[in-house]
Amino acid sequence: MFRLALEKGPAGRYWHAVQDGGIPFREIAEAVGSRLGLPAVSVPADELMLPGYFGFLTAVVTLDLPASSLITRRTLGWAPAQPTLLADLADGHYFPAG
Repeated sequence: MFRLALEKGPAGRYWHAVQDGGIPFREIAEAVGSRLGLPAVSVPADELMLPGYFGFLTAVVTLDLPASSLITRRTLGWAPAQPTLLADLADGHYFPAG
């Protein structure tokens, strides 16, 4: 995708190189929790500001900002070749063997 962006992309554009877009944060947390043997539970946003959670990153974590590679695919003729995020997490190579 990076090579295509340099070769074909108009200058000053932003490109999303994501296989799958709009995965809810909860599904990502559940996938990670599953691999680590930890439950994924909902935490009220005001508690997320406390030490031990996300602190100053709470505003980013609680936003709904789905990414899409549709424009990247159409403009550059790019197609993802790697596994989706959830499939990659399920593969387990990010986590210690257990």
